[in-house]
Amino acid sequence: MNKAIVIGASGQLGQCLQAVAKEKNAGNLIFLSREEADIADAASLRAFFAAHQPAYCINCAAYTAVDKAEDEPELSRQINRDGVISLSQLCREFGTTLIHVSTDFVFPGTALHPLSETDAAAPVNIYGATKLEGEQAIPGYIANFFIIRTSWLYSKFGNNFVKTMLRLGREKDELRVIWDQVGTPTYAMDLAEVISHIMETNNTAYGIYHYSNEGLASWYDFAKSIFELSHISVRVLPVRTSEYITKARHPAYSVLDKSKIKQNLGIEIPYWRDSLKTCLSRI
Repeated sequence: MNKAIVIGASGQLGQCLQAVAKEKNAGNLIFLSREEADIADAASLRAFFAAHQPAYCINCAAYTAVDKAEDEPELSRQINRDGVISLSQLCREFGTTLIHVSTDFVFPGTALHPLSETDAAAPVNIYGATKLEGEQAIPGYIANFFIIRTSWLYSKFGNNFVKTMLRLGREKDELRVIWDQVGTPTYAMDLAEVISHIMETNNTAYGIYHYSNEGLASWYDFAKSIFELSHISVRVLPVRTSEYITKARHPAYSVLDKSKIKQNLGIEIPYWRDSLKTCLSRI
């Protein structure tokens, strides 16, 4: 595998990429935590580019606290837009291909069909807006990039919905979970495999792509499946978004169309419940 540096390596997806690299005995990936290479510090990033001359830069760093971003738009923008601009400039300078991870939150959530890469983006919160600004900046600096939008990431690493439900299911007798937000859970190990595949095959079909697991679910469906597959007995009550007040608006519908990534990268995408079973067996 070509040499690559991974920014934000201590996050959920970064840790999944480390696990995939270990499985494949891929020694050419340099994993950089925020403490080692802060995406908001262009000088520190440049030092790593100069030292390693990477063929790829994988950007897993992001400000992802959706509700908190409403109160910290400047910090969200510093990481999700300005940091991406710095990476894009460095990729241009060093001839590096950028693989940038983005989000379903660039969409308003009003569609009722699987969202393709050409559907209009119109974020409804600060997090989505700053992620879209980062996406839009990249083509102004480089042509050799992959932007991968994903949704509802989970794994055995970090904080995520699956691990939260497992904890709450053991602590409580009853949970209230939203049923009128629909999307697709994505096992972060599956996404890490896709990123690895791009580098292994030297794919040059650059552009924006969507990746999540197949199928669709509400958060309620997702929670019920977690408990069913984990043999945890807890009462789950379906509630509307309007009954669960959050600081930021969340898209009501964010199922992603994966036709393009399947065609251009030649990959098979697992169904979400199958990947959930795999993840739960590893937790």
